[in-house]
Amino acid sequence: MEVQKKLLNSVDSCVDEALCGTVRSHGALALLRGHRVVLRSDLGNLKGKVALLSGGGSGHEPAHAGYIGVGMLSGVVAGGVFASPPPASILAAILSLWQAGATGVLLVVKNYTGDRLNFGLAAEQARAQGVPVNMLIVADDCAFSQSTKAGRRGLCGTVFVHKLVGAMAEEGMLLDTIVSRVNEITKVIGTLGVSLSPCSVPGCAPSFQLPPGEMELGLGIHGEPGIRRSKVASADEVVKIMIDHMTDPSSQSHLPMKSGDIVVLCVNNLGALSCLEMAVVTRSAINCLEDRGIVVARVMSGSFMTSLEMAGMSLSIMKTDQEILRLFDAKTSAPAWPNLSSESVSGRKWSVDPPPQTGSHKFTHSPGPLSGVMQTVLEAVCDSLLQKQEELNMLDRAAGDGDCGNTHASAAKAIQEWLQSHTVPGCPGQLLTILATVVQETMGGSSGALYSIFLTAAVRPLMGESDAAAWAKAVHAGTEAIKRYGGAEPGDRTMLDALCPAVEELQRLLSSPPAGAMAILQAAVERAEAGADSTRSLSAKAGRASYVATQHQTQPDPGAVAVAAILRAVFEALGGGCP
Repeated sequence: MEVQKKLLNSVDSCVDEALCGTVRSHGALALLRGHRVVLRSDLGNLKGKVALLSGGGSGHEPAHAGYIGVGMLSGVVAGGVFASPPPASILAAILSLWQAGATGVLLVVKNYTGDRLNFGLAAEQARAQGVPVNMLIVADDCAFSQSTKAGRRGLCGTVFVHKLVGAMAEEGMLLDTIVSRVNEITKVIGTLGVSLSPCSVPGCAPSFQLPPGEMELGLGIHGEPGIRRSKVASADEVVKIMIDHMTDPSSQSHLPMKSGDIVVLCVNNLGALSCLEMAVVTRSAINCLEDRGIVVARVMSGSFMTSLEMAGMSLSIMKTDQEILRLFDAKTSAPAWPNLSSESVSGRKWSVDPPPQTGSHKFTHSPGPLSGVMQTVLEAVCDSLLQKQEELNMLDRAAGDGDCGNTHASAAKAIQEWLQSHTVPGCPGQLLTILATVVQETMGGSSGALYSIFLTAAVRPLMGESDAAAWAKAVHAGTEAIKRYGGAEPGDRTMLDALCPAVEELQRLLSSPPAGAMAILQAAVERAEAGADSTRSLSAKAGRASYVATQHQTQPDPGAVAVAAILRAVFEALGGGCP
């Protein structure tokens, strides 16, 4: 397929130039230098209030930078086109808001794995620095009739959430109160999209093919496949099909609605519909709802969360009451609501410096009695992962992109380089903090985020403690964090199938005498290896492998094999298995 023409300077610089253009045309916005982060330029006015941070891939303009302002978001983090933003930039944004005097930071995240992982990792890192952080996941997709492990996708209903949390924060509500209230409101928000054409990432061919005269119902905001294709119909017919599907009680993702309900409606242009078409569709949607006895209290119609140049639209519906309407109607200066700034573009300061780097691996730590042992264990783990590089790649080719061994080897080499030029600290918690940063910066992909989340969450039990019980608590905390942010569980054919049985075994360290620690560790290793081998017969329900047909998955999961190898290396480095 032919690459679509776009009015850009270059593919590589388009995101940064778009952010610059957005910031320079709105006096209330500022760039965080060195990051794809846009903030309120009046950060001092956040003092004593909860700060709100959102973001995601670029290509959805005006989301997300258009929703920054008094009464809405405090800042956003942008990734590449349709790509989750990096955790380092998310953390820099969190720290900027915290240092401005906010009482806490709420992350508003759409339910996509990459966003959950990267925002989750940054949240853990910020909590480790004492910042009160909470994360709100928005999952408003009404497309799929059956629930899936990944859950409902986060779509344009997220804009409703931005507005409501912004009004609550502006009124001075506490972080936990906002989260509790909005978690209930998200249950009454639903979105469904329809497209008449694909979109194309700059420099690439269209994301999918749609024959002339056909439309696709229920697709995602990145052009992910929908639920069915059919012939293009009239605006009235298309809207009726959409609302019928959104409210179908037999669908597990439906939005329950009945005559007499009061709603807010958002008719969202996915990028390339004309204003005339949008006005016609908006009319159809209002009429369709009113024909059902639904009271339409407010209507938003325009471009709120686009998908580049996709010719299509989505309908978002939020059931409301007087309190929700009060928050929805509260004033905001966010330009995409829309509001325009009267401040001159020329002559103003439009960028700010980021906060100082706080990466723990940049600092010198004091060695201690455990330094030598931990270095020996680390060296053994790195050697094991390098030896298994090709085996892990081979296992990954069956269900992924064949780079599992390479990503683990990259982390191993980076740790080896760090060991050559640094002293291993005596505090295990400090070491894990360092390793989390090294892994985050060098491993990449979901694996890097998962390992870094594990290490970051495992730090707290090992700060000032180093006995076997503390290590057991640490691996349990790390594993729970992986489950929380990754969304997988044992049995889903992931690294957890090796990790969870081992963690369960290691919990015996909490009550066993020190003399029995090695026997417990050996049992944990054996259970991890058995768990990894058991993934041969499991169907993947999470991660990239979940998109591959089960009959193609006859080898063990490479992530689980890697975990078992790491635990075996730890055991043997500590003297296990020696005569």
